[in-house]
Amino acid sequence: MEQRPEDLLGMSPEDAKAYIVAHLATLKLTEKKRAELEAELEKWKSRVELARSKGAEDLAQEAEKAAERIRTDLAAIQGEEAELKSQIETMRRQLPGLAARQRTVDPDLLEQELLIATGRLPGDEAAAETERNLAKLEKEAQAAAALAELKAKLGGTSQ
Repeated sequence: MEQRPEDLLGMSPEDAKAYIVAHLATLKLTEKKRAELEAELEKWKSRVELARSKGAEDLAQEAEKAAERIRTDLAAIQGEEAELKSQIETMRRQLPGLAARQRTVDPDLLEQELLIATGRLPGDEAAAETERNLAKLEKEAQAAAALAELKAKLGGTSQ
């Protein structure tokens, strides 16, 4: 399947921005060409009017033919300009997604960084597991002692 020009899939954000800038440059050149064709069309329209006002119908027809060729070129340039604008807008909307795809989290690296932050060295996972198990046993022992104390208080007040 062929990749569409506005599809930035597989590009880094930097490459995508450079690609968009190149499209913007092409758009500016296209806009300039359109403006030139519009000016040229106006020139030929005025020539048609001048020839008709002077009664030179043969010159007016030739000028009209030239104006029609320019209209055709102008329509093509306007279509190209609209397509470029659409492509650029589509690409601009894709930029945040490209940047987000680059910000991935490596779970192993994150775990290692968390271990280091807590004062452990990577590889001490067994020690950390033992510590978690001991902490769990301590909490259970404290809960059992608190429960026994509570039972003793309740048992002593009910007699």
